[in-house]
Amino acid sequence: MRHLVVVNNPKNWLIEIPGGEVISAKAYVTDPVYTKLRNVKVYNLCRSYRYQTLGYYVSLLASARGHKPYPDVLTIQDLKSQAIIRIVSEELDQLIQKSLKPILGNHFTLSIYFGKNVAKRYDRLAQNLFSHFRAPLLRAEFSRKENIWFLRNIQPVATNEIQEDHKPFLSSAAGEFFKKRYSGPRKKEPRYDIAILTNPDEPLPPSDEKAIQRFIRVAESFDFYTELITKEDYSRLNEFDALFIRETTSVNHHTYRMARRAEKEGLVVIDDPNSILLCTNKVYLAELLNKHQIPAPETLIISSINPEIVEEKLGFPCILKQPDSSFSLGVVKADNIDEFVLNAGQLLEKSELLIAQQFIPTSYDWRVGILNGKPIFCCKYFMARKHWQIYERSGDGKTHEGSTQTVPIDKIPQQVLKYALKAAALIGDGLYGVDLKEIDGKVYVIEVNDNPNIDFGIEDAILKDELYKIIVEEFLRRIEKQKRISE
Repeated sequence: MRHLVVVNNPKNWLIEIPGGEVISAKAYVTDPVYTKLRNVKVYNLCRSYRYQTLGYYVSLLASARGHKPYPDVLTIQDLKSQAIIRIVSEELDQLIQKSLKPILGNHFTLSIYFGKNVAKRYDRLAQNLFSHFRAPLLRAEFSRKENIWFLRNIQPVATNEIQEDHKPFLSSAAGEFFKKRYSGPRKKEPRYDIAILTNPDEPLPPSDEKAIQRFIRVAESFDFYTELITKEDYSRLNEFDALFIRETTSVNHHTYRMARRAEKEGLVVIDDPNSILLCTNKVYLAELLNKHQIPAPETLIISSINPEIVEEKLGFPCILKQPDSSFSLGVVKADNIDEFVLNAGQLLEKSELLIAQQFIPTSYDWRVGILNGKPIFCCKYFMARKHWQIYERSGDGKTHEGSTQTVPIDKIPQQVLKYALKAAALIGDGLYGVDLKEIDGKVYVIEVNDNPNIDFGIEDAILKDELYKIIVEEFLRRIEKQKRISE
């Protein structure tokens, strides 16, 4: 990996950065030799990133050339947005209060050099701000009001504004940052880079640790570089060619924001933001399945508590669902009118619309995993013991789940496969898990899930490494298709 440090005038650049090649902004923008370079990171240290300045064009052209710019144009725009700064301040509130608690005054300025500050006690705050605003040199300004600290502003720092006694630290921080990613020996440069978004604290992630490690092993056998990232790596997305989301998704959530940003940056994203948007809303899915005459449980969309209509159309028991429910959360069963009124009232406090659905009791649900319109795994998810759902949450906070049986794809009942493929095709060509029920010879599509579970010993029980290979090959196909289009 080649590291280009782009400045306005290299003759005035007196800071030595180990591993960095200092060039002028004019040369980077106009010299055709830089257009043809591959595997390049560009550290834009120009004096200004204002629209149509040289500094702005360095970042803009770096993105067009397939280089990895710091900052990219999206970050430049984010640095101008008070709305984005306010959101980041709110997200980092706990860390900000803890880090700045000892400060006596009401104003504080934090200098950030490649994610670090000269005072080690501020390193965590500096790193978090750098992950949101991926510019090499930053200055964050904080204010305290009514004993609460907040981020007031954050701006890139011109190199001529760096304190003289900070320059050796800047040199060290930059050199360390350059070496961070490829610190170990490598046989050869990776073909492409994939980021896997996970949440180490999530109790029921879409993939367990063993499954993630299998994916990494298979991806690396294809000469991919893989890295586990978290929500704090939002601004690093442009370092990668693809994003694989292995954290439970939601629209009003960082998973959706990261998918959106990655797609804008030109990454291949599974699952893409549109799939998240469509799959995570049960109201949309209900209308979609009905419009395309795909068999589903009798469904009503309700906006107020009207037990007479529910009793007439569905009868009791019936199922109530929040539009964005997942892993059985936000899904309840009403056995009678009183339970319906109580449960619907509670759910309507969180959403103006609910799904009321016919209750179809079965001992298991089918789950067909589909990628790019093709089935890649199939499971029977059995209900938790003496419960009507796959997951049961007890009063002590524990989660109990039923057993699972993996089924060969050629053994999937014809009607189950037919409607699973048809339902998934209405969403897109991503990675989906279609849930269906089969009873008395009839098949009902329950929902289409983006980001379906792929756990070690369950979904991969039959195909084993071949399942991960199918996913990696699809990433490879999409990345190379995207590269051809952009050339």
